[in-house]
Amino acid sequence: MSILFTLLNGAFTIYSYALIIYILMSWFPGARESQFGYFLGRLCEPYLEQFRKFIPPIGMIDISPIAAIFTLQLARIGLNQLFLMIGW
Repeated sequence: MSILFTLLNGAFTIYSYALIIYILMSWFPGARESQFGYFLGRLCEPYLEQFRKFIPPIGMIDISPIAAIFTLQLARIGLNQLFLMIGW
């Protein structure tokens, strides 16, 4: 079961980094139109869209990715606590 814990923890970490990279790509013109940008868009946009429905942009600043990353980290912490309580 420790392998499952390690895999899930690693998946949360990798997805968090993917979100951060995708968000930073918006600062560079044309970065999201690259092959890598399209790949990250298909991976990250479905998750980010859920937050954009409830958190509108403030002016030209979209703060929904901050809430998305925060929620992902809370889920990761909750999963870690669950595994600790179970004893894995």
